[in-house]
Amino acid sequence: MDERGTGGEHLAQYAEILRAACATGRHLTRDERDARRAEGERAAEAGHGLRTLVRAHLATAREIQPGLPAGTARHLLEAVEQAVDAFAEGYERAQRDVVRREEAARREFVDDLLYGRSDLGRLAERAARFGLLLSRAHAVAVAEGPEPYGDGFPVARGIESAVLARFGERNILLTTKEGRLVCVAPGDQPDILAFFAKRAYAATGGGRVAIGRAHPGAGGVVHSYEEALNALGLADRMELEGPLLHAADLLVYPVLARDREAMEDLVETVLGPLRQARGGARPLLDTLHAYFDSGCVATEAARRLSLSVRALTYRLRRIQLLTGADPADPQHRYTLQTAAIGARLLDWPRAAR
Repeated sequence: MDERGTGGEHLAQYAEILRAACATGRHLTRDERDARRAEGERAAEAGHGLRTLVRAHLATAREIQPGLPAGTARHLLEAVEQAVDAFAEGYERAQRDVVRREEAARREFVDDLLYGRSDLGRLAERAARFGLLLSRAHAVAVAEGPEPYGDGFPVARGIESAVLARFGERNILLTTKEGRLVCVAPGDQPDILAFFAKRAYAATGGGRVAIGRAHPGAGGVVHSYEEALNALGLADRMELEGPLLHAADLLVYPVLARDREAMEDLVETVLGPLRQARGGARPLLDTLHAYFDSGCVATEAARRLSLSVRALTYRLRRIQLLTGADPADPQHRYTLQTAAIGARLLDWPRAAR
């Protein structure tokens, strides 16, 4: 039988082992089992399929059976069982090693990609192995939930399966990083990240997803990833509502926070007088947040604070008296709202100097 191309080269000495075992009815020796394990490892590394190899083992046993002494059928079956078991053990061990190496290589690539630590030219070459063409612009979506997630977690596997089933490979990378779910997709296909965001929100039980802007090249992936992370951080500090955040919609906040000293001066100058209120600045600051977040609609702001409209109106008057700025006056509103945003960014008054 011509075994070339079917893994038959890994059946060396197999027929002799069967004949020797059947001659005395003995079990395979340790050396014989080790030899079959080694052949299994080599077959896996050569890329042969295990089913094809098992069939080749059984075919060889059938070929030699007519030449064996009568009454040795049971011994032959036992020897085949031991030989195939050892071969499969070696094959599976090699497969596990390959998987571990692939996982390690993928994790190293993901780390380098999202941290920008590797040479960009070399990174682009490695990216092709994982289905990314870094010559194109990419955008990154990052999802976080109530608990951290890893690559092997059911949540991560389920989202990856859903995204790839819907869009195929299409230059997409799904992974996890520091407990968050990450999706890298072509910048001109926003439907991919939108679908990822929808699936991630559902799978994490109401988590939050941020999407960075599209940027070209390997460095663009890092830039978009950092934008998404910053958007998640801003959402926490600013108490932004909604499960989906777009970094492009939040560009005003980094601008405001860029000159920290100026922002601290603005917050302290405008809102510092609120400390004189009974109970400190926090209740009145919360009132400002609710009022501006509700579009300066008193009834909605009162509902958010579980207050009566009369109580809310009283608080707004107190703010005006203490700061000299009327939240309902368009001329004063911008200064107060900017200061209130700065208070959130700086965690004022808790983090005030």
